[in-house]
Amino acid sequence: MAGTATTAGLEQLKALINKGAEEGYGIGALLGMAAEALEPGRVVFSLAPRTDFSNPLGTVHGGVLSTLLDSAMGCAVHTSLPEGAGYTTLELKVNFVRAVPLEGGRLTCEGTTVHVGRKVATAEGRIVNADGKLVAHGTTTCMIFPPATDQ
Repeated sequence: MAGTATTAGLEQLKALINKGAEEGYGIGALLGMAAEALEPGRVVFSLAPRTDFSNPLGTVHGGVLSTLLDSAMGCAVHTSLPEGAGYTTLELKVNFVRAVPLEGGRLTCEGTTVHVGRKVATAEGRIVNADGKLVAHGTTTCMIFPPATDQ
């Protein structure tokens, strides 16, 4: 798998997101995420905060921000995988930089791969608010499950 140029993961992700846009699919549909960009090794998702995203202090709950980061970073890895390969998050590290008000406008999260190997991939992500200010950033380590023919 290492060094193999492929768009299979990217094409699979595009098909899944297009289907989700029509029918609603998974966590992205639940939170109202929109795919802004899907490229090899790079994904951009956005979402608009809602009142049901609030924590007891009335700002966006950190779990929503973590989910947005996990989704963008994991999908960035997904775009780099060959056909039949899978992945799962092994580790997620999130740094919260500033509180996000519920009425603060759309959040945009960019996830990019740092390394994609045969068994492990790493990625990083950044969330900015509607003013372009950083609100959270993180890293992930993903385990890669190779296609059955590569095992």
